[in-house]
Amino acid sequence: MDKKILTIQDLSCVGQCSLTVVLPILSAYGLETCVLPTAVLSNHTMFKTWSYLDLSDEVDNIYANWKENGFKFDAFLLGYLGKAGLMDAAERAFDEFSNDGRLIIIDPVFADNGKLYGGFDEAYVKGMAHLIRRADIILPNFTEACFLTGMEYKTSYTREYVEEVLAKLSLLTSATAVVTGVELEGKIGEAIKRGDKISYVMGEKLPKSSHGTGDIFAAVFTAEYLGGKSLEEAADKASVFVQDCLKATPAEHFYGVVFEKILNAQRKA
Repeated sequence: MDKKILTIQDLSCVGQCSLTVVLPILSAYGLETCVLPTAVLSNHTMFKTWSYLDLSDEVDNIYANWKENGFKFDAFLLGYLGKAGLMDAAERAFDEFSNDGRLIIIDPVFADNGKLYGGFDEAYVKGMAHLIRRADIILPNFTEACFLTGMEYKTSYTREYVEEVLAKLSLLTSATAVVTGVELEGKIGEAIKRGDKISYVMGEKLPKSSHGTGDIFAAVFTAEYLGGKSLEEAADKASVFVQDCLKATPAEHFYGVVFEKILNAQRKA
């Protein structure tokens, strides 16, 4: 692809999520993938205990060296930031290290299933609502879309309600919204709003979910879109990839999905 992408998110040393899935997936698609780790965790937070090393204080030093070396990026993919201060760091990256025509994709990563993740609060949500104005594409799940817009999170809703949420997202940002985890008529998929156009990419709803699938979706979507696929095609490719990962993962593998098998099979195809 001959594109250089910077992904900004945490590194969980054990557990298939964030950088440990995004880096190999983007790289396998042929993107030169550079990273800004926001924190190092011993393992992700689905386990009983974990350690957390905040890397916020290192950002200035990293940026100074990047500037000295003249690094620029064609695209940015933001995932789990964890700290509100890192939103400012992300904006600095956009301002200081962008090539012409750069693409900014932001996955908000702060909530799911109607609840905020541990360590997040309404102030963080407000900060993210401000940050997404810089994006070209945002990838919130339905819970995050509701938090960002102040809409009530519902487990059962109509297409009209989804489109009301999309309309309110449009008041926050001019970015294309790809809202994941939308459930309608027994299916699950993405509701996409670009300008005045709304489309849906719906597929099979599997009887299980897993940690890290949102990160996998974001990585595959980003790679496919940068490779020339339309929004709908990229969303469909990413959804099918996630479904295949879930189907290939045995029940005892509780902490993530075995995306490696699917990625290898895709490369051989």
